[in-house]
Amino acid sequence: MNFKELAENLGLDEDEYLELVELLIETSRADLEGIEAAIRGENSDEAANGLHSIKGAAGNLGFMEIYDLARQGEQMAKEGMLDQLADTIQRLKSKVDSLAHVANL
Repeated sequence: MNFKELAENLGLDEDEYLELVELLIETSRADLEGIEAAIRGENSDEAANGLHSIKGAAGNLGFMEIYDLARQGEQMAKEGMLDQLADTIQRLKSKVDSLAHVANL
């Protein structure tokens, strides 16, 4: 993953970009915990909101795999398909963890 190129696409230097990546990772992990709680509490709106947040941040930073998974999950939550979200949430966690590893965070 070329963080320098991704940073340049946004008009940032690599250090600034990596700070945003770190923030994305931290907030995504917190959002994913909240989403899991929303699923347990059968709260579709809260789950959709958390997924929307991840989707927006990932899209803005150019992480399209995370964006796509969050978009799919958000749609499922909006349709009340909470019982089918577990796989998507696990895949999102895996992608966020992989990003943290690649970014050495």
